[in-house]
Amino acid sequence: MIVVHHLNNSRSQRVLWLLEELGLPYEIKHYEREPSGLAPASLRAVHPLGKSPVISDGTATIAESGAILEYLVETHGNGRLAPPAGTPERLRWRYFLHYAEGSAMPPLLLKLVFDRLDSPAVPFLVRPISRAIAQKVMKTFIRPQIETHLDFLEGELKSRPWFAGKEFSAADIQMSFPLEAAAGRAGLNQSRPKLMDFLKRIHARPAYQRALERGGPYEIMS
Repeated sequence: MIVVHHLNNSRSQRVLWLLEELGLPYEIKHYEREPSGLAPASLRAVHPLGKSPVISDGTATIAESGAILEYLVETHGNGRLAPPAGTPERLRWRYFLHYAEGSAMPPLLLKLVFDRLDSPAVPFLVRPISRAIAQKVMKTFIRPQIETHLDFLEGELKSRPWFAGKEFSAADIQMSFPLEAAAGRAGLNQSRPKLMDFLKRIHARPAYQRALERGGPYEIMS
């Protein structure tokens, strides 16, 4: 039995969604974030880094969302949710499985960190300095990087309906999290209609809705 070590409001929601798309049986072990927003220490009993997502499948323990999705599709997918090997679509599929976390997420995470430097939570005496630093970095680096990535992704969906090709795949599941984060916190809006339509289409999928029901609150877009 596949066990998903699931942290609320996290990347592990994608793993539940993939399992629902594949119709595989699985169990969920729920974890709640600490007040700091970090994962609880109890996750270190599953994986030394103490982060989610992590799955257990028999004697195997797999971490990292891209690796998990690739493992599940290749081990249990029976050819589903992945283009045929040796095709251009398969190459794009693998690219977007890794691009989502390797390229798209870092500037979004930086924005989250630097937004906090410009917040009332920063001590009053150092707030003007932290705000000036945060605003400078946001203007000169973080926002331009986010815009570049969103422009790139909008362009990708102008040439095909899904990220790997004509068919929905695990690459689209993997890409959901950075795009939901961008829509919730980084300015993705109707000025990029292809990306907004992508979010509308994935949110309408029955398997996505079933994953939400099983996974619990998921507020990444708020």
